[in-house]
Amino acid sequence: MDIIDPWGSNIIDYNKLTEQFGIKPFSEVLNDVPDPDLLMKRGIIFGQRDYKNIIHCLKNNKEYAVVTGMMPSGRMHIGHKMVVDQLKWYQKKGAQIYLSIADMESYGARGISSNKSRKLAIEEYIINYIALGIDVTDPNFHIYLQSENDSVKDLAYKIGNKITFNQMKAIYGFNNSTNISHIYTPLIQVADILHPQLEEHGGPKNIVVPVGPDQDPHIRLTRDIANKFNEEYGFIAPSSTYHRFMTGLTGEKMSSSKPKSAIYLTDTPKEASKKVKSAKTGGRESLKEQKEIGGKPDECSIYELLVYHLIKDDNKLKEIRENCLSGIIVCGDCKNCASKLIKELYENISNKREEAKDIALNVL
Repeated sequence: MDIIDPWGSNIIDYNKLTEQFGIKPFSEVLNDVPDPDLLMKRGIIFGQRDYKNIIHCLKNNKEYAVVTGMMPSGRMHIGHKMVVDQLKWYQKKGAQIYLSIADMESYGARGISSNKSRKLAIEEYIINYIALGIDVTDPNFHIYLQSENDSVKDLAYKIGNKITFNQMKAIYGFNNSTNISHIYTPLIQVADILHPQLEEHGGPKNIVVPVGPDQDPHIRLTRDIANKFNEEYGFIAPSSTYHRFMTGLTGEKMSSSKPKSAIYLTDTPKEASKKVKSAKTGGRESLKEQKEIGGKPDECSIYELLVYHLIKDDNKLKEIRENCLSGIIVCGDCKNCASKLIKELYENISNKREEAKDIALNVL
């Protein structure tokens, strides 16, 4: 069985992932989701574990929690917006939301100091979360630094009693040169996910964790640990959903550490528009060939931007796809469309970022 590295994995074969690790297709539960989010309907959220438990809560107005985290180690790009969009949907549904700023993980895995983590979290993440529509003043919204949450740290210590180094090595591929802080960070992640079920937060409840597939090792470990602590705490194993990675502008996975691949949320509208115009497309080698046999939208980073972020009208998106496949439109047409739309999106984000700065400073 393959090992997935949450700190550097580049998963492409989603089918292999689901076969090996038992992730179920989200399509199996989609029709039961009340008013599903656009990301669900378009297959961007492609997998799930036990999401039926969350659907039951949604339909019956039962309390549940959504847990996610940010590791402040680099710039936030448009691919990260998918998590924010999901949180917005859950916030509208009245969910309890717990957002962990993973400064301990950032230190253990990347060697980033606590002060730098806090600064990055505020300036690069929290401001963007607010600008993208998250209401951090909602009483159901809980944000914290791992290093300052005693409940999480105490629970992580207890969790360590239920797992051996050999198990951690099998899950994460750790070796004799891995530093102890790094080995400890998954236990903090497990505690992040489970601590909303502690009595001080209302006791056992269903939890859903929306993640990219590279984070599945944490989910599998958490589900195992939840079962081991069921008698002591009554923990319910968390549900999870999995969203696809965004293709970068160069054709590889979009990454904060690869500037040419990413459109950062702090880019100016002009910069974002320029990046779109230079992005790799799914076009043919010549204009003649494109018009004769059509383009390849499923291999196109521009079309992906339209699907994930820029076009909400399904009929409009369908028309663009069909026109691409038939050769009616060419790559320049799509680039011009996407460039205009992303400029408008970034003008809105830029304005709201300015409004969000004072709010963000008072969150932590």
